[in-house]
Amino acid sequence: MSLDKNFIDKLVKITSSASIACHKHIGKKNKIIADKAATDAMRKNLNKLNINGKVVIGEGELDKAPMLYIGEKLGTGVGPNIDIAVDPLEGTNFAANNLPGALSVIAIAEKNNLFNAPETYMDKLAVGHDIPSEVTDLDFSVEKNIKNIADFKNVKIEQLTVCILDRPRHKDKIDILRQMKVKIKLISDGDISGALLVTNKKYKVDLFMGIGGGPEGVLAASALDAFNCKFQGRFIFKSEDDKTRAKNMGIKDFDKKYNLNEIIKGESIFCATGITNGDLVSGVTLKNGFYTTETLVTHKNSIIDIVKSKEAIT
Repeated sequence: MSLDKNFIDKLVKITSSASIACHKHIGKKNKIIADKAATDAMRKNLNKLNINGKVVIGEGELDKAPMLYIGEKLGTGVGPNIDIAVDPLEGTNFAANNLPGALSVIAIAEKNNLFNAPETYMDKLAVGHDIPSEVTDLDFSVEKNIKNIADFKNVKIEQLTVCILDRPRHKDKIDILRQMKVKIKLISDGDISGALLVTNKKYKVDLFMGIGGGPEGVLAASALDAFNCKFQGRFIFKSEDDKTRAKNMGIKDFDKKYNLNEIIKGESIFCATGITNGDLVSGVTLKNGFYTTETLVTHKNSIIDIVKSKEAIT
């Protein structure tokens, strides 16, 4: 697969077009319509690419169409075999309620280089590239991870910031963090962007942790890989149906802890275009007959950049 600038530009256009398609639904209180608009635009443009593409991270199985579903074939069928991970509208509630942080996201890699993740929960941990691998671990307690990071950075515990989804399932972890007087960045949705806050000191997040979507974990890992960050994940299977789907995807050890290099192999491209303004990128703007979008693009050993695009109203 040729990961040249021309190919990357096409992917930026795909996420940008999906964001623009969603733009008119921002704040309209209907996340389903907003998600469908982004999905339809993404599917249409992916099918124009000269690739033999397959969705390995999508929005459910075939019976959940018209959303981009796991196993769906995309592209013209002529060209390289590509694994595709998509979240056409990451943060559906953000878009529906005109809140910060909605994104349109895609990641691609050569066939078999993106983990084929089931649509289930994943326990996650992410830290920046400056933290040695042995300092943190998904199997460590909250207290140990925090104390180890503080010791390594030679700072007080109360100077650290942890990003975590604001969910009842995280009550115990949040209580511990508060008892330790750690700064907490609670997010209501969007744990792809939450995980990416560890990539740069300007975001002032030292650790991302907690349980979120497994597919979102794979998408985040694609970008984190380009930044040489650490990511670990462990799937959580709540039912026999979950385990059956996982078996069908080749997962044998239901308790396995996956490191980043087991989730993302080789090169990958990650694009995240803002729909509403967020920490990572700005949202879609409309001025003088043009939509302007902002996209975070990562390609390991090549590109880590914010790309601005313009598209005329049609």
